[in-house]
Amino acid sequence: MPGVNVDREGTTGDPGRWAGAVERTAEERIRLYRRLMEIRAFEKRAHDLFMQNLVKGTSHLALGMEAIAAGFAEAMRPDDLTYCTYRGHAHTLARGAPMGPLLAELIGRGNGILGGKGGSMHLTSVEHGAMGSYAIVGAHLPIAAGAAWAARELGTGQVAVCFFGDGTTNIGAFHEALNLAAVWRLPVVFVCENNMYMEYTPISSVTAVEHPAADRASAYGLEYLIVDGNDVEEVHGLAVTFVERARQGGGPALVEAKTYRHGGHSRADPGKYRPDDEVAAWLARDPVPSYRARLLADGVDPVRLDEIDAEVAAAVDRATDEAVNGPPPDPATVLDDVWADGGSSWRR
Repeated sequence: MPGVNVDREGTTGDPGRWAGAVERTAEERIRLYRRLMEIRAFEKRAHDLFMQNLVKGTSHLALGMEAIAAGFAEAMRPDDLTYCTYRGHAHTLARGAPMGPLLAELIGRGNGILGGKGGSMHLTSVEHGAMGSYAIVGAHLPIAAGAAWAARELGTGQVAVCFFGDGTTNIGAFHEALNLAAVWRLPVVFVCENNMYMEYTPISSVTAVEHPAADRASAYGLEYLIVDGNDVEEVHGLAVTFVERARQGGGPALVEAKTYRHGGHSRADPGKYRPDDEVAAWLARDPVPSYRARLLADGVDPVRLDEIDAEVAAAVDRATDEAVNGPPPDPATVLDDVWADGGSSWRR
């Protein structure tokens, strides 16, 4: 690809870490910053609403992990397909789903993006290529492979990108989907968001290899790819390279993005099982202020960044008003969208 250089030997002391580079414009960098800020502000507001008892059940936030969603979304075409886990707010928002309906969905309002039926763990916006958040660990990997197969057979040029946690690498569906995608050379990129903990358990304590995704790639004839999941430009560069390779018929990729969630597994988890020094070290690598500092060091006008911050804050406030003032779901819609034809009339 023009402007792309991939060095899989790495330059950071982590053998195999992806160290390629892509050329990006000043406006692309600004868009990456805006995406980071939108996800960070949205997730903070989701936390606030949860603490006000407006978000029922639980929620799984991507605070600290924003760079993965932002970097991949910037590299994807509008018609490409995203599949993600119950930690799906960031990916759905990054693909362009509007904040107001997303927040309304979190608090179960009728103006939610799914009419208040999906909630935090099942965000979906087909029109934006966000093809669902899946609460069953590993369930969506075969679905993403199937969507990639359909795209290839139909000749649409679409690529499916499937995000999952480190614990999924010990699920059978992970291996089945990887094997089929490799055998059929499907246009799909599998992205392991390795935040080091599968709920409350360190992934290292239950996995035979150091890198749960990358160390298993060779079993399916795929490259060993590790990326700094807290570096939005590194993530974006890798995404551009391997999404486009998949689009051109080059087959699937398996990426391990190393990152860290700021809080516990969910809002019900204080995360006290993590060592204090580990938490502090990762907080010092927060992807949002780190990228702002890089842009400033490269001469980006701080006024421009301040304007983005203010615009994002105002957008989240407007979205919050839209959400909390939305109506409850109409009981008459309880059976809508449950069956394939959109309703239940055929059962009556």
